[in-house]
Amino acid sequence: MSHFAKVLDGKVLDVIVAEQDFIDSYVDTVPGEWIQTSYNTFGNEHLLGGTPLRKNYASIGGNYDKEGDYFYDAQPFPSWTLNKTTGLWESPKALPSDDKNYVWNEEPYL
Repeated sequence: MSHFAKVLDGKVLDVIVAEQDFIDSYVDTVPGEWIQTSYNTFGNEHLLGGTPLRKNYASIGGNYDKEGDYFYDAQPFPSWTLNKTTGLWESPKALPSDDKNYVWNEEPYL
């Protein structure tokens, strides 16, 4: 079985599990396009060592870049930028490597 994302105007509306034959023969009355996605792909790497598919697994409410042919999540914070190689959002500051837990905060402390 494969996973397919329903995409309309660059937004992921739904994700389903289906065979390719079902998608090919499905009479869909809802606008949009079904695009295959893989839950084994994250950050443009296949988690099992295979070939990555569209950089990331599609998520409902996420985005699809038709020109680049990849899925990416909604921007988590205004200051973060999209890495177009991985399809992942990156913060303007690197996460410290001290094994502590951190929470990103866009608001300055007063």
